[in-house]
Amino acid sequence: MAEAKKKRVLKKAETVREKAVKKEVVKKPHRIRAVSGAIKRPLGAAKTIGAKEYHPIKLPNNKVGRFMTTNRKVTPKFFREAWAEVKQVSWPNRKETTKLTLAVFAFAIVFGVTIGVVDYGLDKLFRELLLN
Repeated sequence: MAEAKKKRVLKKAETVREKAVKKEVVKKPHRIRAVSGAIKRPLGAAKTIGAKEYHPIKLPNNKVGRFMTTNRKVTPKFFREAWAEVKQVSWPNRKETTKLTLAVFAFAIVFGVTIGVVDYGLDKLFRELLLN
């Protein structure tokens, strides 16, 4: 008897979009996120301590007494506001950071060459006009 031929099954080619979706699902968390999560707990505890209001000793109702009995916070206002601003920042990811860094280097090189060429040209011009 002749061996039965197996049917060949053609697999559908995977699209770029399907590959990208697969990669997104498999993404592992970066070490930075894990470390920031570990740091967040103690900082959160410190934040609650810094946000507490402390009431000094109750004094009579005069200028000194009113000043001393007003609510005081442990952390200075500048640090509280600076921390609030830092939390509002949207930090770029690794790819954006690389692109922006390369753009800065390219700009610096082009700008440096431009300044060098202008400096060389002005040097030659002034040597011709002033020394000759």
